[in-house]
Amino acid sequence: MNWDDLRFFLALARNNSVSGAGRELNVKHTTVARRIAALEEQLGSRLFDRTPGGYSLTQVGENLIPHAIDIEEHVHDADREVFGMDAQLSGPLKLASSYDLLSRLITPYIHKFTDKYPAVELELISSTGLVDLGSREADIALRISPKPPEHLIGRKVVPLGHGIYGSETYLTQQQKNPNLILWSHERSCPEWVTKHFPKSKIVLRVSEVMTMMEATRNHLGLARMPCYVADADPRLRRVDIPVTPSDWSVWVLSHKDLRDTARVRACREFLVDTIEHQRALIEGTASCYI
Repeated sequence: MNWDDLRFFLALARNNSVSGAGRELNVKHTTVARRIAALEEQLGSRLFDRTPGGYSLTQVGENLIPHAIDIEEHVHDADREVFGMDAQLSGPLKLASSYDLLSRLITPYIHKFTDKYPAVELELISSTGLVDLGSREADIALRISPKPPEHLIGRKVVPLGHGIYGSETYLTQQQKNPNLILWSHERSCPEWVTKHFPKSKIVLRVSEVMTMMEATRNHLGLARMPCYVADADPRLRRVDIPVTPSDWSVWVLSHKDLRDTARVRACREFLVDTIEHQRALIEGTASCYI
């Protein structure tokens, strides 16, 4: 039995289907089925029961799971340690963040990093979810968080400012009770609504900030947004009302085992400098009011 066999075993155990395991491993589902059959033949035991609902672990499979996970963790530890000893400013480097952070704060300046370090193969991973730095899905993460996980190291760079925004067109034409755009998770009205717009109508709820910005700049109503998103759009204006400060900040993070890697350190320094340069935009001290 080798690690490659266990990769297929764990992927099938986690996905309960050969198609799901194939997507995770970026191989055909027939390859997964063939590798599992070969592993079962090698062990002389069935690891999965094939059922109409998918693949279910047998008792032998359940007994193998903790050992396979333990080996997986050791492989990831070794991978991070070897990567962490690399002192060359060359090779692959994965930076993960949300689309709004990348597009607003980083990609306009990314050429400064690639020009300085042309041998670094930089990959930007844009995702609304959190990537797993421990398994090397990414090497550095740019996140907005009140407090990052303890196993990650990094720096809180700039606190996050928020404001109430609308398009300039909407704000110059609005009635006494403007339409409102809220977050999907806000099932009750937030304080800024109850205090300043108690009779206004909620016309839309959204789950991510770029959709909220698009709705706002297309004259749908008012919304509370991070200043680095709204102030970067010349069609939006901030309404001069106070909002409860956020305890979230912009963090630059990496796994503790990668902190001494030359290219990780260089990219982390670039990110911190780039974000610091935009402190006024992020904190909202340079907003255009109406």
